[in-house]
Amino acid sequence: MLTMGVDIGSTASKAVIMEDGKRIIARQLVAVGTGTRGPSEVYKKILEEAGVNRSGIARIVATGYGRLTFAQADRELSEVSCHGKGMRFLCPRVCTVIDIGGQDAKALLLDDRGNLENFIMNDKCAAGTGRFLEAMSRVLDVQVEDMGRLSEKSQNPVSISSTCAVFAESEVISRLSSDEKVEDILAGIHASVAKKVSGLAARVGYRPQVAMSGGVAKNKGIVRAMEQELKCGILVPEDCQMAGAIGAALFAYQDMTRHESAADERAIYRKGEKDDE
Repeated sequence: MLTMGVDIGSTASKAVIMEDGKRIIARQLVAVGTGTRGPSEVYKKILEEAGVNRSGIARIVATGYGRLTFAQADRELSEVSCHGKGMRFLCPRVCTVIDIGGQDAKALLLDDRGNLENFIMNDKCAAGTGRFLEAMSRVLDVQVEDMGRLSEKSQNPVSISSTCAVFAESEVISRLSSDEKVEDILAGIHASVAKKVSGLAARVGYRPQVAMSGGVAKNKGIVRAMEQELKCGILVPEDCQMAGAIGAALFAYQDMTRHESAADERAIYRKGEKDDE
């Protein structure tokens, strides 16, 4: 049985197809999100990669910021539930999931069975999100994907004191004017984000193992700063950016197996009634 999960974020569209809820057979990412060509393009590409059409997919579940706009979905679920389920699939012993998305940051606490126990989200301020890092990369004239690598060269990280994205941008410009090194400013930016997001983890009551999901988790500078703030190691699976889509595909499979089980029970019940006659 093939199921599809589609995660439509504010900055990227992701999709996976899974077989029997156990194996990923196709994955696609398009670097634009809701309100763009991203959702339709990622949907087309994932079907092409898997070599199937819509009729070959038993169920599609959509998640993410733009989930309600994806007409092909059979069901929509929040990214909180899907990230938790996807990360437990990728890291079977994870208890705390930290996700830094384009528009928000969140910390999830999972119980021993992998169910969502508690979560907290920051979606009111750009600080500590992917959008904040994008804004900082433009000011520093550095590609987002290079930020982590460059920050590793820092010998004297600067302190970015402002917790507001707008004021932090002004502070970074001031640091540049003072001839501070770009790598030191980047290290300071990463520390600022880590401090903001680790506060969410502390409030949710984080416990090991801790893992990060989302595209920002690919930034080694952020991960290292988070480890320093939380004083523990952080797992970053290779498919960290696909966690939401994986969770959605798993929920789709769960839906289908429950339906099949219920149908089997009804068939057995009807057979029993006929035998009684």
